[in-house]
This record gives sequence, C-alpha cells and structure tokens, in this order.
Amino acid sequence: MTTLDKAIIAFYERDGKRFEVYVDPEAAYAYLEKRKPDLKNMLVADEIYSDAKKGDRAKSTDLQKAFGTTDVMEVLGIIMKDGEVQLTTEQRKKKQAERYKQIVAILLRESIDPRTKAPHTQIRIEQALKDARVHVDPFKDPRDQIEEIIKKLRPILPMKFEKVQLAVKVPAAFAHRSYGVLKNYGIKKEQWASDGSLIVVIEIFAGMQGEFLDRLNKMTVGQVETRQIER
Repeated sequence: MTTLDKAIIAFYERDGKRFEVYVDPEAAYAYLEKRKPDLKNMLVADEIYSDAKKGDRAKSTDLQKAFGTTDVMEVLGIIMKDGEVQLTTEQRKKKQAERYKQIVAILLRESIDPRTKAPHTQIRIEQALKDARVHVDPFKDPRDQIEEIIKKLRPILPMKFEKVQLAVKVPAAFAHRSYGVLKNYGIKKEQWASDGSLIVVIEIFAGMQGEFLDRLNKMTVGQVETRQIER
C-alpha cells in the first residue's frame, strides 16, 4: 500500500470550491490510461479534502452540493473522470511523450504536402513542431488538440488533408485473409466475384496510401490490383 508521502493529489473544482484526494500514483496513471478498469486500491487516505496538504477536510454540505453525494468512492469516481491528477514528474514526461508520438503519427498518416502530393516525413513534421513551439497537452486526447496544432504548423509546413478512393481487387487465394485488413481501413463498397476474388472500394487519407499499398502487397505477394477513383 502506498504511504501518504508517496501519494499524489487528484482534485476537482466547482463553484469556487476545491476538493482533493490522495491517490496511488501508479493506480491513478493506469486508470487514466484505461489499463485499470476500476477505482480499487486507488485511495491512499479515505477522506475528501478542501486542502489535502493542510489536512483540511471538505464539508459534507459542500460535497453534497458539488457531487450530489458524500460517499467517498462516488466522489473519487467523479474527481478521476472530470478533475485533474497531479502526476509525478516522471509520469507527466512519459504521458507527454506518448501524446507527442500519437500527434506525429496522425500527421504522418493523414496529411500530405500540397506542393508535391506526397506525405511529409517524420523528421520534417517533428522539426515543424519544434519550430512552431507546439505544446502537446499530456491529458488531452490527440484528436481534441490536433486542429489547433495544425493551425500553428501550416505557416511553417504546408499541409493538406484529403481523402482518396481506391478500387482494390484481391485474388481469391488472398481474399479472406485480406478482408479484415481492408475492413479496418474502411470499405465503402464490396463485391465477391464468381472466381472468389474480392473487389472493394476503400476511402483513406491520401497520406496513408503508401502504408496501405505496402501492407496489401505483402499480404498478397504483390498480386493485388489497385487504382485511384477520380471524383
């Protein structure tokens, strides 16, 4: 069991009132990462505080008004869902690095250089993030911050996000094996030919074409047929 001196504070603010709890850092981090499904063994001290470091307990009337309950575990659930967690410096750095990688991966997969119609390289994207002094929020979903990041990058790195439709024909020998992969990319239309081959229309971001075609060629030993559908 984590001792109080090793615990971290999770807090929630409402109507000018602050509510704090001491939580286990590893359990809290695992919960935020959705690796831990419940709040078991989360609390280090079975109390809700107005100021945890001073040991000031929150008033029952304030808890009832803010959360509709005074039950410690119910309040903890709301704090972990809607509040903030003061992770350790190491955890914060780790989480920020993970978010950064996710942002770069999205930009790599979905954007192209409008001048060349080719995907940007990872080095180019990372340099642009550095030059634009982009701050990646470790607690915010990548999709929720990508729009603002793109606005900051565009003056430095021209970016275009567009989707293309590809017609794909997979020979019968590889059709069933390839179907799951094709479905994950997003099948718009599909048809099973009389010879057992699979014909589909896929819609993907233009920047994903290289990755998509490489994967299909490996799965079909180069026997897949593809063509871009002009709109």
